[in-house]
Amino acid sequence: MFTGIIEELGTVVSLELPAAGEDRPARLRIRAAHVLEGVSLGDSISVSGCCLTVAAIDGEIWTADVIATTLAATTLGTLAAGDRVNLERSLRADGRLGGHIVQGHVDGVGTVLANGGGEGGHLLRIALPAGTGRYVVDRGSIVVDGVSLTVAALGADEITIGLIPETLARTTLGLRTAGAGVNIEVDVLAKHVERLLPGTRPAPGTAEGEAAQR
Repeated sequence: MFTGIIEELGTVVSLELPAAGEDRPARLRIRAAHVLEGVSLGDSISVSGCCLTVAAIDGEIWTADVIATTLAATTLGTLAAGDRVNLERSLRADGRLGGHIVQGHVDGVGTVLANGGGEGGHLLRIALPAGTGRYVVDRGSIVVDGVSLTVAALGADEITIGLIPETLARTTLGLRTAGAGVNIEVDVLAKHVERLLPGTRPAPGTAEGEAAQR
C-alpha cells in the first residue's frame, strides 16, 4: 500500500521487452537513490502508480519484472531510457498517511487534455478511462501517475486538477503534454462500497465489471 506522496523522481535505464515467443516478463531497470534506502529484494515500489516488486538491486539501479497484463493496462510499456518516473516506497505501519490509501493497481490509462497555467493557477485536465468516472467525486481523491491529488472539477468523463508548485517540482505531472497517457487509480473505497450495496454492479470495462459478468 502507498500514500501517493512521491519520494523521488527516478530515471529509466532500460525496458527490455521479451522477444516474440519468449515466455518471460519484461525487465524494467530504474536509477534511483533515496527510495532504495532500507529496501530489500521482494519489497514493493510504486512506479508512476504501478506497484512493482524489486527483483534486483545493483548500486543505484534496481530491476522489476513487468508482466504483459501490466504493460497493456498501464503506460509502463511506453517507457524509454531517460524517461523520468514517480517513485514511492510502500507505506510503513508507523508512517504518515500524507495522501490517501493507494494500492498501486492501475484502473486504466487516462489522456491529458490540457496542462498549464489557467485562472487560479496551474490546471491539469484529464479524460478518464472508460468506466471509472462513476468512482470519482468532486473534491475527492484520485491517483494520477502515482500522485495523490484532489479533484477540483468533475465533468461527465473528465476531471480537472489544480497542481501546486511543490507537486510540479517533485513529480512528472508538469511534463505531461496534451495527448499523453497517464495511469489512473480511483479510490478503492468507492469500489468496495459499490460491491457491498444491493442492486449495484461494477462499471463495464473495469476489472471489477468483467469479473461480475463471469
